Amino acid sequence: MKDENASQEATAGPQIKSVAFEKFEESPGGHEEPVAGMEILMDVPLTLSVELGKAKCYVKDLLNLTTGSVVELDRIAGDPVDILVNGKVFASGEVVVIDENFGVRIREIYSNKRSQGGVRKITG
Repeated sequence: MKDENASQEATAGPQIKSVAFEKFEESPGGHEEPVAGMEILMDVPLTLSVELGKAKCYVKDLLNLTTGSVVELDRIAGDPVDILVNGKVFASGEVVVIDENFGVRIREIYSNKRSQGGVRKITG
């Protein structure tokens, strides 16, 4: 008897049922609404850094650097700099000097839209 039931189940295959999903309503205007309690994230510290350029070198070359040494970067003077938030590129801008302090003027902010196939630029 056991062998007959096992062979009938093996030939019948799995039972497939269709699934009904609940429909989501879109917010008016097509814009996403902020998640409730989003204010709590406003005080989360982030690391903001500016990358002037990159250079590759050997350890022996790095150990030979002294005060006054010049490291050649992969960008030329005047090129836009990358602005990173927590190590990820967020925007690009240009270096400015304000009252003897360096700053960065943001020129473009990037948005990562997966639906559009990668990073796109937002210009203001």
